[in-house]
Amino acid sequence: MAATTNPKLNVLMLSPTMFFADYGAHVRIFEEVTILQKLGHNITILAYPNGRDMPGINTQRCWGVPFNYRVIVGSSRHKIYLDVLLAGMAVWHALRHKPDIIHAHLHEGGLIGWVLSKLTGAPLVFDFQGSLTAEMIDHNFLSRRSPFHKLLRWLETRIDHAADVILTSSTHAARLLTDSFNVPDSRVFPTPDCVNADEFNAANFSAGQIRRLKMELGLPLDKKIIVYLGVLAPYQGVDLLLEALAQLSQTRNDVHLLLMGYPAVQTYKDKAAALGLSELVTFTDKILYEDAPRYLALGDIAAAPKMSATEGSGKILNYMAIGLPTIAFSTPVSREFLGDGGIYAAETTAPALAAALTRALDLSDGERRRLGQYLRQRVIKYFSWQDAGEQIESIYLALLTGQPLPAGRPKTSQLPKNPEAI
Repeated sequence: MAATTNPKLNVLMLSPTMFFADYGAHVRIFEEVTILQKLGHNITILAYPNGRDMPGINTQRCWGVPFNYRVIVGSSRHKIYLDVLLAGMAVWHALRHKPDIIHAHLHEGGLIGWVLSKLTGAPLVFDFQGSLTAEMIDHNFLSRRSPFHKLLRWLETRIDHAADVILTSSTHAARLLTDSFNVPDSRVFPTPDCVNADEFNAANFSAGQIRRLKMELGLPLDKKIIVYLGVLAPYQGVDLLLEALAQLSQTRNDVHLLLMGYPAVQTYKDKAAALGLSELVTFTDKILYEDAPRYLALGDIAAAPKMSATEGSGKILNYMAIGLPTIAFSTPVSREFLGDGGIYAAETTAPALAAALTRALDLSDGERRRLGQYLRQRVIKYFSWQDAGEQIESIYLALLTGQPLPAGRPKTSQLPKNPEAI
């Protein structure tokens, strides 16, 4: 990669998470930092305690408390005091080491970044990955009828309007900001989740390596493997995936599910047993991000049954890069990534998901390879971290120099069509 001719910037990245935790927003943060460092910038991450330190990433953690030493997935009351501790550390750090840019992830980070921007004068870039209140509702942490909903919605709107620029993990999220929160279009830049297609590449693994890993995991060698990698939770569609598998098991015996993720492993083992699926599902628990490519390479098809209409779904891009035909519900984000190369359930139900899985499982080997190759080429061309990093860098520089902000990336609705779409 050619050396950048742009000035080296000191970027303070706020990550109100147990970074790094091998899923979702953590992956976006990690990949953004990786490419920005390759472009020559100094990145410091401020995060909660107890995350996993990643080599080459300067991560500084706020003070912890003696009664919480676990990674928090999704909404949690524990985040309230952790945000206070992170805010205190962030103010202390920013006053001692004035950043050129404040890059905040998630709404808690956006709120802290708003304060830091006022204190230091550094421009605030907010990385928006979904609606705060919608996520809390999806995670059953908040009800629309709750008296707190209106207050939190107001706070979310204020945070959205405080940033100089908002990066969104999908074009759907960009439309949400402009249509539902009235953020000026000129300040919203779709920067969809991307993937490192060099690492997520099935060609990196030989048939012998794949066979050995299948044997280590106890996977059947004579069945088609459905892979799922992500958080194990109802809003991710894991319950519906198991129910769909139970329906499939009544009519076919050529399928096995590799369910990779956490935290509710025992809960879903119990559900699988109750559905009579104990012999048809293999649970791995947590998979490290650096190990994800070889585990995904075990699959014949992939499932991405996330039901949230506002959150991102970066796992889809990993599936695409590996070359896996991918089954999903017809959400805006799934459509954005997969385009007409996705295999979509007609509605958000277990029977519809079972029907979509059947269509994918019934593909011939040649059809499966052609669709997988189409998806891999789509992700390489349109969802590259190199392109995303250069866009973020150009936004940083425009904010610091007063130059016009750069044009956005191509809209995914304008991407070419797949002649063999299913």
